[in-house]
Amino acid sequence: MGDKVAVLLCGYGEVEHYDEFAEYNERSFKLLVAKSIKFPDFSIPFLSRRLEQSQRKEWHAANHYHSPHNAIFEQQRAGIEKELQAEYGDDVAVFKAFNFVPPYLPDQVLAEIRAQGFEKLVIYPWLVVDSVFTSGLALEQINEAIASDPSWIKDMRYLASFWEREDFQARLIAQIEEATAPLLERYAPIQIGLMLCIHGCPLESKGYETGVRESTALFYALQEKLGRKYPLMTPAWMNHPVPGKWTTPDVDQAAENMLTLGAKALVMVPVGFVTENHETQLDIGYTIEKVKDRAECVHLPTLNEDPELLRMGAEWIKPLIEELR
Repeated sequence: MGDKVAVLLCGYGEVEHYDEFAEYNERSFKLLVAKSIKFPDFSIPFLSRRLEQSQRKEWHAANHYHSPHNAIFEQQRAGIEKELQAEYGDDVAVFKAFNFVPPYLPDQVLAEIRAQGFEKLVIYPWLVVDSVFTSGLALEQINEAIASDPSWIKDMRYLASFWEREDFQARLIAQIEEATAPLLERYAPIQIGLMLCIHGCPLESKGYETGVRESTALFYALQEKLGRKYPLMTPAWMNHPVPGKWTTPDVDQAAENMLTLGAKALVMVPVGFVTENHETQLDIGYTIEKVKDRAECVHLPTLNEDPELLRMGAEWIKPLIEELR
């Protein structure tokens, strides 16, 4: 068993059924929102139910919306595992863990990894940017899960987020250029506004790293490569509707800014995500509804199960697997 390595691919997960909203929200308030806003413990069930009512109404209004996130994440897990097993065979297996969705909570999946006899582990947050709200959340849950008996894990590695990897940025740029090519038949490049949609960050979070620096760096890295051709570029922060100061401009304001500067077409690119979810679909869609009568809008999907992304995802993890083997 010494050469066997389990890769734990970590993500948020999203509700599969509307009756799971309250439980999902309660986990989110305790583990996520509390990092930036202090809630009395007794208020969390009440707030979770209030948010559930709002979410039910919103998703129902959006043609009974059902998030594709979990199904796409499974395709990503399977695709990365296929790439790795082509080289390592059954000595490497990829498992998925969701922060908020059973039966794939980290403690549940770690129990399965242990039951299958794996003693070496790579923690692999499948998220663009490291922060206390992304990879930090997974690490917190994993630490809690192994607190009573960490001895079964003989060795472990951690793969940081991949926003700064040249091949990842190159894939995003190729996607953007492919999407803008048809627009150049109707508009000058200066009339095309590129809105790079990034996961919003609270500006106050008890001193934790929120991911704002890395997300901003990703924007500037892409701007450096695209800005000479498309000078109208902006970050578009996808903030959560909770109290506190958040990153600006948000998606609505970013669109307004581009229109003020003369954009006739808006290309909305969710660069802060690699898996489609309600934010990349519904939230960007709401902004498009507000401005579509003033500009042609193009809504790019996330990379999802793009074969090139999954190939890269496997390549990034191989050096850590080699260390453990």
